[in-house]
Amino acid sequence: MWPIIMAILRRNAVYITLPIAGVVGFIGYNLENLLSDKYTPYSKSIQENRAERLAEEELADPTRVEKLRLNANVLERNLSPSLQPK
Repeated sequence: MWPIIMAILRRNAVYITLPIAGVVGFIGYNLENLLSDKYTPYSKSIQENRAERLAEEELADPTRVEKLRLNANVLERNLSPSLQPK
């Protein structure tokens, strides 16, 4: 008798596992909704934080501008060892 039942279950495994998986998923989904906290606190985006920081820096002292200074020639910064002076 058991071999016949197992053969039927093996042949119809797709039709048996789909409803079982659906029931387990439905129960798990509803259980998670009951147990979990759905509140997510608001936090500002990175773009908003950056915009505020830049605005504060401009309001602090708008006349302060850093000068661009090059200590060495731009072409001498990344010289290959074969081109460096000896």
